Amino acid sequence: MAWFIKHETFTPQTAELSLDQRRSHLEAHRAWVEQQSAAGRRIRSGFLVDEQRRPGGGGLLIFEAETYSEALAWVQQDPMIQADLVSWTLQQWIPVSGDGWP
Repeated sequence: MAWFIKHETFTPQTAELSLDQRRSHLEAHRAWVEQQSAAGRRIRSGFLVDEQRRPGGGGLLIFEAETYSEALAWVQQDPMIQADLVSWTLQQWIPVSGDGWP
């Protein structure tokens, strides 16, 4: 299995929405990630913050898939992508050093 990273940021239109307006979409995304994790996919999800811990830098989804095309097909099921709320990129990640995580 290979590791992949999806980086996403809110579209300008999404960023203009209030937190209450975004909440249901964020909850759908979190539920989808939890469902995928419970089904056995190795996955980590989180959002980026600045030096004062303010969000706004987007989010990362790190997960395993057999191939890039499988990763692409899978990540396109993310509710945030399906609702066209984020701009995103997908890249394979090849870890070369560290403590063994992921």
